[in-house]
Amino acid sequence: MVPVPYRRPRTVLTIANFNMHCGIDGWGRPFDYVSVIGSLEADVIVLEETWAAGRDGQNEQPGQAQEAARSLGYQVVAQTMGEGYRIGPRDDANEHWMPRQAFADHNKSLYFDCLRAIRPATLELPRFKESERGRFGMAVLVRPDYPIEDRRILSLPTLKRDRVRRCVIVVDLTVEGRPISVAGTHMAHLYQGSPKHYRLIGQRLKAEARPDAVLSGDMNLWGPGVRLLLPGGWHRAVRGASWPTEHPHSQIDHILVRGALQPVSGKVFGDSGSDHRPIRAEISLG
Repeated sequence: MVPVPYRRPRTVLTIANFNMHCGIDGWGRPFDYVSVIGSLEADVIVLEETWAAGRDGQNEQPGQAQEAARSLGYQVVAQTMGEGYRIGPRDDANEHWMPRQAFADHNKSLYFDCLRAIRPATLELPRFKESERGRFGMAVLVRPDYPIEDRRILSLPTLKRDRVRRCVIVVDLTVEGRPISVAGTHMAHLYQGSPKHYRLIGQRLKAEARPDAVLSGDMNLWGPGVRLLLPGGWHRAVRGASWPTEHPHSQIDHILVRGALQPVSGKVFGDSGSDHRPIRAEISLG
């Protein structure tokens, strides 16, 4: 019997994911997020923690997702998840991504107040008084080679301990004659109650996305946990530590596939300027 040579599946779609921390590092220093997004060289890019200046209907401006899409030639579907403040660079910033004790209120470069109030003492900080008011969200960018046939926002119930409104963006495409859906999300943490959202997303994507689908996002959970909590036959397409950017030790950013879609290869990129490293997966139609 003559052995059949192995044939590597042909890549037909590349998916990337990037939590961009609103285009600033932990000290509030901006980085060139458009160049980072362009370097991913993907057909579809899911972005978390995008930023747009202005809020409450006053002085609202196009956001970072729209700017990246315009500059790089992508279609874009964006969704606001909350409102907050982006702090400018600190005078004592050093070469590290973030200051010590960065999760303390007085050291953050991003604050969100749409669901939970910011501490009064924080409001009195000089850096906070000079901050930029704006909107925090996520987006899905798609190359024009794949016209978006339909789009929808699946809202998720508010979690008591969360600071933003969670959702899933779903876009429908046709790739080489095969209808597929790409979904993007940004999950809460376990202590905030994310298992409830995982169960609901699995149920809703079973009904509201095509059988061949991709789910991408900052899951705030390791891969085995995602597989355990998310129903629906999803498989990981990328494996590798993506957080924190300086010395990554955990993978909390994921690209998952289901149906006939099969991962061909996965990659974790280097330091991006955000606290997350971008990831990318090459997908075949099986």
